[in-house]
Amino acid sequence: MSKKQPDGPDTDYLQQVLLRLLGIHSPSGYTDPIVRELCNELDALGLPYELTRRGAVRTTLPGRAYSPDRAIVGHVDTLGAMVKSLKDNGRVGLVPVGTWSARFAEGARVSLYTDSGIHRGTILPLKASGHTFNDAIDTQPGVWENLELRIDEDFASREDLIKGGVQVGDFVGVDSQAELLQNGYLNSRHLDDKAGVAAMLTAAKYIMDHKIELPVECHLLFTISEEVGSGASAVLHGDVAEMVSIDNGTVAPGQNSSEHGVTMAMADSTGPFDYHLTHHLLNLCAKNTIPHQRDVFKYYRCDSSSALEAGNDIRTALVTFGVDASHGYERTHLDALTSVTRLIIAYCQTHLVYQKQRSQLGSLKTFPQVRKTDVPLTQLEQTESQAQIPPSAPEQKPQASSKSPRKK
Repeated sequence: MSKKQPDGPDTDYLQQVLLRLLGIHSPSGYTDPIVRELCNELDALGLPYELTRRGAVRTTLPGRAYSPDRAIVGHVDTLGAMVKSLKDNGRVGLVPVGTWSARFAEGARVSLYTDSGIHRGTILPLKASGHTFNDAIDTQPGVWENLELRIDEDFASREDLIKGGVQVGDFVGVDSQAELLQNGYLNSRHLDDKAGVAAMLTAAKYIMDHKIELPVECHLLFTISEEVGSGASAVLHGDVAEMVSIDNGTVAPGQNSSEHGVTMAMADSTGPFDYHLTHHLLNLCAKNTIPHQRDVFKYYRCDSSSALEAGNDIRTALVTFGVDASHGYERTHLDALTSVTRLIIAYCQTHLVYQKQRSQLGSLKTFPQVRKTDVPLTQLEQTESQAQIPPSAPEQKPQASSKSPRKK
């Protein structure tokens, strides 16, 4: 496996905690086991935490300033399935939890969680035997209505299912089938977003191990319903001025994401991310020689979108690790996860992008006039002096009068 750098994040820990998280089923709606494992890990790191009623977790890396502060968010919930019907042949009809293709469900090994126990099984197409259906196995549509769960029990009828405790609405957890190669490539389901959570924990471990005093408190938020849309809307509190989501980027034709380095998202399906915070992170990558690229995601939304839709007026950004075949049998490289971890560590050690904006409402004096942020560490010559006001407008100077300058 790849070796950790002497002054870099603990890549051995990153791999270990990620593989442990991938070994726990956590489809949206059935996340209690992964939440308990996450809290155990935070206990081991010496980080106190709070839980919402449903199980979203918030811990805090202390800093010299506590208001306003920042947050970094990832989600522990994953894709999965749910029992839709009990069939006369002793098998089970399914619906997806989250948005993912039936093609990637075919052949998956799973656990069925009933009220009375756990059963193992396999998701199969209705026509699964080539010896029986010949070419028809290749012509049936790849949709969820053409899938069923074969349970590894002596269930041959609907009555058998009922006697065995199987009911409509039971959750199905899909095995990750994780495989980490010597060259650093990791193949697994559910890298979205357990790999992001592992990067967050590794960054927190680095900061705690090195006793780094942060300039601003940083809340680490772990949500439980991103895959079904609600994300960070509940666990966020009103003192947060900046929030960075950690999630997967999409490596595919027509995209600019990579399985190496950091992929900075400039926009997703809900619109552009905050210009100033995003460029602050890009500048941090450049200053810390973290390989990076930019991308735009047309069919994608993250925890930050849920926070904004809930009415939070905060600056948001999305940092991603490139994943091939997202929402399928995914692949990334440890280089991407290490790069994201390094960026989290660097970001936590900077001040807020605009320290003067201490409240949600302010005056024009505290509003950005140029691209230059309040953080000298991340200033680059090509971006620091580009004015954000029309060239024809008069230069703004301190005025005793509150009157606005007249238009020319």
